[in-house]
Amino acid sequence: MTVTEETAPASHYDRIGGASAVKAAVDLFYDKVLVDPELAGYFSNVDMVGQRRHLTLMLTTVLGGPDEYTGRGLAEAHQPLNIPVEHYAMVGGHLVVTLTELGVPAEILADVQTVLGQVQDQVVSRGNRSGV
Repeated sequence: MTVTEETAPASHYDRIGGASAVKAAVDLFYDKVLVDPELAGYFSNVDMVGQRRHLTLMLTTVLGGPDEYTGRGLAEAHQPLNIPVEHYAMVGGHLVVTLTELGVPAEILADVQTVLGQVQDQVVSRGNRSGV
């Protein structure tokens, strides 16, 4: 083992438990979203096996794990859905609650929330953004 390997900090992905932890988070997250009456309709015609796989790959990347996501970009996938900022916030809330329930440390939650803020404009419909 090299000095770099010994002193390099673990990624958020590794710290929360890697692939199995991310998969558990995605499953619990969609369990919440799919019973939320304001959000469930977005997924009525969606292949949820594929959707869960896509979010697992994206969340893995956000947490510093292997970047193997090859799907559509966020804007391409979400802009046609006309998602208002309120629904985006609700989805983000479900994700934060899920990660909290699974014991994800506060600093990792803060980083996930930062990313949610950074990508909001790619997901929220252009006509539904605050101040637009």
